[in-house]
Amino acid sequence: MSKVVALGGGHGLAATLAALRQITQDITAIVTVADNGGSSGRLREEFPIFPPGDLRMALTALCADDEWGRTWAQILQHRFDSDGELKGHAMGNLLLASMWNAGDDPVVALDRVGQLLKVIGRVLPMAAVALDIEGTFNTSTGRIVVRGQKEVATAKGHIQSLRIIPEDPPARPEALSAIADAEWITMGPGSWFSSVIPHLLVPAQLDALISSPAKKILILNLDASSHSQGEEFAGSSAEQHLEFIHHYAPGLTVDYCLVDQSVVRDEVSLRTAASTLGSEIVVADIRKAPGSIHHDDQKLALHLGHIFSR
Repeated sequence: MSKVVALGGGHGLAATLAALRQITQDITAIVTVADNGGSSGRLREEFPIFPPGDLRMALTALCADDEWGRTWAQILQHRFDSDGELKGHAMGNLLLASMWNAGDDPVVALDRVGQLLKVIGRVLPMAAVALDIEGTFNTSTGRIVVRGQKEVATAKGHIQSLRIIPEDPPARPEALSAIADAEWITMGPGSWFSSVIPHLLVPAQLDALISSPAKKILILNLDASSHSQGEEFAGSSAEQHLEFIHHYAPGLTVDYCLVDQSVVRDEVSLRTAASTLGSEIVVADIRKAPGSIHHDDQKLALHLGHIFSR
């Protein structure tokens, strides 16, 4: 059974985890901890804790495929609908926040919730402290600096630089150990500057990724330029996705880049960009449906399984 570490955050990581659990039960999800929007943002404003939302989504993506696991996953995903202060909060966010506020070690609390859901694998934060993301963008009206995962994800313009705050956060030893022991490591899909690239900005984690003997797979986003749903990175090409990885982690080698066939505009150009990472391009149908912005976990599982078997 392959040991797999999956890096990312939000819906993109959840899709990857839903695919990986069909292939192996030895999964460690390492999740971004910089969310400042919605329920997570409100809880961060009130308590000095991790934003729980992306961690909650990873836990529910790995819940046991039985009545117990699915029931608890639904409970954790439930959002309150009211006219009061609980409106919009996810039950799982409140559960994690209450455990952390009571003094539980963040990873111990995640493991306990994982036991409740009978999760396949383990869910860990990518740093030992909550983070903020800051991006500098060149726009038609000049240079702007935006701070916050939500703000960076929706900023318009060409990104000039990206950093996390604090800039040298401690990593969790459990995450570093999982990376060192992994046979496969996946990154993406997801919001490139708020869920994917931040994993390369934690120095200890980047060092662990570079030195890990694991084979590495980068799952590229679907084409955001073909719709108008306000997704981060609209109009940017697959080649630029790869260029950003190389820029922020020049010492990192990626063995495979898995990309949906609809994203490939110029295969020669894409393969040239991938070569800077030492990557082989794997072109496949991994979109839920024509025009969809979401990956299909069944298709992802099929093609990831093919790569694992090489």
